[in-house]
Amino acid sequence: MKLHKESKGTITVATILFALIAAASIYFLEMWSLLIIIPLLVIYGLVFWFFRVPNRDVLDHVENVIAPVDGKVVMIKEVEEDEFIKGKAIQVSIFMSPLNVHICRYPVSGNVIYKKYHPGKYLVAWHEKSSTENERTTVAVESLTNHKVVFRQIAGYVARRIVFYCNEGDAAKAGHEFGFIKFGSRMDIFLPLDTEIVCKIGDKTKGGIDVIAKMRD
Repeated sequence: MKLHKESKGTITVATILFALIAAASIYFLEMWSLLIIIPLLVIYGLVFWFFRVPNRDVLDHVENVIAPVDGKVVMIKEVEEDEFIKGKAIQVSIFMSPLNVHICRYPVSGNVIYKKYHPGKYLVAWHEKSSTENERTTVAVESLTNHKVVFRQIAGYVARRIVFYCNEGDAAKAGHEFGFIKFGSRMDIFLPLDTEIVCKIGDKTKGGIDVIAKMRD
């Protein structure tokens, strides 16, 4: 199983803690140490599972909007996007549990025209105000269909580290990685009002694969 590059620090710390706790348990509890070691092994395995990088065949897309993350669609509504679009847009929000793959991917192809990091709170990721009050990043892409699409990584109550690798002027390719969020969070995508939404609330998405909307050329 391939592990993401963001796993190095977390796995190193987890390995040291596991070794220390296991050694102390064996020394003080002897055979009863298994009551501690077995649950620790499960947690240790979940850390590796969280940072997995699945093999996915990403296709070329022009009009399609691709799910940027694995997760569950929790919101589809018309909103005011005040940071970049500064007007009405359709917001599609996808919630990621700690068990989902947490690679963040471009939802559309085009060119990166805006990026910004915002420090903030750590409200639970499904809270509606988390989109504007939590720690977050905002990226905007001018798509191949000449639309401006905004998407936002949002830290949740557990997620305490967001990374994004893109820069203004970069070429964006739908389904390809641009960042990572650690341990559960949310992605918001803001689309033009005339976009055809093909997902619905409750849908489970597979990042880089599933089509969630289609934009008019």
